[in-house]
Amino acid sequence: MRADLLLRERHALIQDRLRQSGRVLSAELAQELRVSEDTIRRDLRDMASAGLCERVYGGALSLPTASTSLAERVTVAPKRKDMLARAAVGFLKAGMTVFIDAGSTNLAIARAIPADLELTVATNTPLIAAAVMDKPGVTLLLIGGKIDRQVGAAIGAKAQQDVSVLRPDLCVLGACGIDVNAGLTAFGFEDAEFKRFVAGRSTSVLAAVTNEKLGLLGSHAVIPIGECATLVLEHDAPADTDKAYVQRGIHVVRSEKGIE
Repeated sequence: MRADLLLRERHALIQDRLRQSGRVLSAELAQELRVSEDTIRRDLRDMASAGLCERVYGGALSLPTASTSLAERVTVAPKRKDMLARAAVGFLKAGMTVFIDAGSTNLAIARAIPADLELTVATNTPLIAAAVMDKPGVTLLLIGGKIDRQVGAAIGAKAQQDVSVLRPDLCVLGACGIDVNAGLTAFGFEDAEFKRFVAGRSTSVLAAVTNEKLGLLGSHAVIPIGECATLVLEHDAPADTDKAYVQRGIHVVRSEKGIE
């Protein structure tokens, strides 16, 4: 790595790391770019002021996903989401009817479903439907209506009407944020309303979340934390996270560590 990277080049590289992993650590960037941690901290401070990232202790995170489309979110931290998917897909059992909600991690879960696993998948998300379409064991139910381009799914009245005839055994629920006290939240009103409706019709709810969603509060409530039966976390989620959710009666599992 060149030691004389210009400021603009450093910022471009940091943005690329944020797109790939969803987060960066100041110490690792300083070592990689052969500059001081103070230099990296100034870079991250300037980038945060410009609206390019969110500063946190020890580094920075990619921005919350309120203003990005599903197609854009799919490109962020795909390896981390694949590891979450591997941990989550074990909760999908033969014979189940599973609703898979919109979300880039949920898309990874859909892709991870074994081709010969016989179950019914209902989804309001065309990308998720496409991911399971050619799996011979899966019976696909596509929830219809007008597609919200930002959410990447149908979330309006027609979608709720379609879901009203279902009683899923499991809802793989997407969340913009999760908090012990606030529960699962979403940025959009209609999206939150649809998520709440389908979760309420499901026997059990599972959520798989990347680290940056922990403690993040969306603008609209989806479900209280006690209504989420299973929470799948990343392998390196903060050490005290499990205890906080287990105390609320939630089954918490962690993904395995992937190869970066």
